[in-house]
Amino acid sequence: MDNYEENYLNRRPQDLCKMCGKCCKVVTTPVPYEELLEKAKNNDKAAKDFLDIFVPFDSIEAAREKDASIVDNIIDTMKSDNPDFSPEGMTFYTCKYLGKDNKCTNYEERPALCRRFPATPWAITPPDCGFEGWLFWKREEIKEKIRHEKEELLELKLLKTRNVNQQIMERIQVVENKIHKNIDLYKKYGSEFW
Repeated sequence: MDNYEENYLNRRPQDLCKMCGKCCKVVTTPVPYEELLEKAKNNDKAAKDFLDIFVPFDSIEAAREKDASIVDNIIDTMKSDNPDFSPEGMTFYTCKYLGKDNKCTNYEERPALCRRFPATPWAITPPDCGFEGWLFWKREEIKEKIRHEKEELLELKLLKTRNVNQQIMERIQVVENKIHKNIDLYKKYGSEFW
């Protein structure tokens, strides 16, 4: 686990969880089911852990029968992030440990995957999740940080036009590379548009 993720997880206010079980009732991954199976077969720990816990629904409609609001929320969120998104080929899953009362029957022994949800500020949470507002603020903090770094890039660009000292130019390049690398970390969330 990298420092950012560890820091994020340590600061996450777990008391926001409403213990409603919605995040276990219907879930999906960005990785297609067949690819997950292949990864698990090749001993990918994350894929194995996921498939040890979650069972695929036969269809999107079967997932909707379990909880249409969660399915529609996930699809709508994906579409808002990418207008060309199509739910075709998506697989939804349910947790095999979720009891009829929406409580985990394996709570004390639940794996890290479950303990860490939501693992990023961009996790798609079920409607009315207790983490919703907090995740929004975490995303906004990151966006503000990226905007500030983009301003720094502009200042560095201006500084390069005023300076011809090779040593300083090399330092500027190192800083620019670090900033670009950080911005690229969030590219899948749209950092180039912030």
